Amino acid sequence: MTNREFTDILEGLKDKMYRLALRIVGNPEEAEDVVQEVIIKVWNKKDHFETIDNKGGWCMTLTRNQAIDKTRSKHRKTNDISEYVNISSSTPTPEKILETNDMLSKVKQLYQKLPEIQRTVLHLRDIEEYSYDEIAEITGFTNNQVKINIYRGRQALKQQLEILKNA
Repeated sequence: MTNREFTDILEGLKDKMYRLALRIVGNPEEAEDVVQEVIIKVWNKKDHFETIDNKGGWCMTLTRNQAIDKTRSKHRKTNDISEYVNISSSTPTPEKILETNDMLSKVKQLYQKLPEIQRTVLHLRDIEEYSYDEIAEITGFTNNQVKINIYRGRQALKQQLEILKNA
């Protein structure tokens, strides 16, 4: 593998790695540091990198682990989903904007109450659009565990939203 091929692969993954790191560490500068540290690790293991079948999954796993390590060292919580949600209408009224912001705020609060693994797998599936296999590889869980955690997370959000809507 040439240096150019190696660089092209990492360039294609850099944005996804950044978004995952940002969601975990909650700070743009720290997320950039995480991505840089992962790229350095991958570069130092370039010979091993060539033998990996799913290079993207491996890089995402390294990113996730590095971000968790950074978070644990600073005792921070994960980022909320406000940066990833874009709810818009062609001509929103002030009432619609207020209603949307209120609902988004409630969803964020409910999302933060989910267990960490459910937040992680929901983020990887719904925001990053990874397959179940890729999520299983990144998190270290089986496909069934990934599917169960996604289902339970969605169900918990749905049930809590129904309770709020009926209140």
